Amino acid sequence: MSTPYRILVIGPSWIGDMMMAQSLFMLLKQNNPDCCIDVLAPGWSLPLLVHMPEVSEAIRSPFQHGEAGLRQRYLLGKSLRGRHYDQAVILPNSMKSALVPYWARIPLRTGFVGEMRYGLVNDARKLNTDTLPKTVMRFTSLGLPARQTLPENIPLPHLATNELDISASLDTLNLADTHTPVLALCPGAEFGPAKQWPARHLATLANDRLDQGWQVWLLGSDKDVDICASITSSTKGRCKNLAGKTELGQVIDLMSRATAIVSNDSGLMHIAAALDKPLVAIYGSSDPDFTPPLSNKVEILSLRLSCSPCFKRKCPLGHLDCLNKLEPERVSNAIDLLLEKESND
Repeated sequence: MSTPYRILVIGPSWIGDMMMAQSLFMLLKQNNPDCCIDVLAPGWSLPLLVHMPEVSEAIRSPFQHGEAGLRQRYLLGKSLRGRHYDQAVILPNSMKSALVPYWARIPLRTGFVGEMRYGLVNDARKLNTDTLPKTVMRFTSLGLPARQTLPENIPLPHLATNELDISASLDTLNLADTHTPVLALCPGAEFGPAKQWPARHLATLANDRLDQGWQVWLLGSDKDVDICASITSSTKGRCKNLAGKTELGQVIDLMSRATAIVSNDSGLMHIAAALDKPLVAIYGSSDPDFTPPLSNKVEILSLRLSCSPCFKRKCPLGHLDCLNKLEPERVSNAIDLLLEKESND
């Protein structure tokens, strides 16, 4: 019996990028169903990878973001030699990210030309941003032989969920699993405030849905506690504020139960898309053409002002018109349009 082709993927450091990497995993499986895909990834992403059936094993990376850790990388690479990987696919462009596969003695090490890593990456691809304008296209291209064109339809990320886990998460967080529609709001954006739709707009949208008999769940990390508290206050405590109270696996479970989701351009936006939920994605300083949510149930809202996208953490002009002028009514109408489409499918 022949042994399966073994691949080690060096994963990215951001939630959104890890979600887009699932398209790579899916393409690898499409082309070689018997291949074994392991992913070396930051600890925070392990609950995410559990929901990706293409991944055989998620290996926790011991390194902090930006940490050199040369001795640790050597020891980790050495410890992986016994797995006899046939190929490494290195998604980050840093030199550090190529060291573990090199020290693991993986014979084929695929990645884009990056910072001083000639030899470390021996299947180096030159990135053409004209032919590969989107992040997901760049990731999936590394799963193909050099110069092979991408398929017309790149597989869309899809997270698998488990009903027992979902019920456990609902019970733990004291959420009723009823037939009442749920609007999940994701007000945060790790990159900075120039990607965050204002709290007052979120509160207006929340009040509108609450008045219609919906539940509204606020999802986010510890960094989103203040904005979620502001929204909760403006809705007279009617929202379920879960910011900072959930683990990533629980967030996935909760989002899978939502009727509709509204999110800034963030990691949670990409998770919502991969759960195939009706999603309104709001863009301010970033570009929906570069990192769009990969779903057929999404409405992308961007005013596309002359100053956008600026890719700044804070508005360099001080007005944040790209988000302030995006009115709640437009977002509410987008939700209704998505739900109407879903009911007609």
